[in-house]
Amino acid sequence: MASGKTLVPEAKEAMERFKMEAASEVGVNLSQGYNGDLTSRQAGSIGGQMVKKMKPIRTMSFERPSRIANGHKIPVRYTYELIL
Repeated sequence: MASGKTLVPEAKEAMERFKMEAASEVGVNLSQGYNGDLTSRQAGSIGGQMVKKMKPIRTMSFERPSRIANGHKIPVRYTYELIL
């Protein structure tokens, strides 16, 4: 969905705060309301910072046969994060 509409109206204020925080972290002065004077690079750096913070940590779980006891299985869980 790229319409720019917030599905949960209560989340709009939180997303604005999140955007302002991301802008501050990348050194872009963002004002409340219209920011049409931003360069593409500035806007992209804000969006990129937001995506970095929102990306989920991936988890993969499975069972493997035990190397010690025949017929037993051992749960294995890998947790990783993609770092760009």
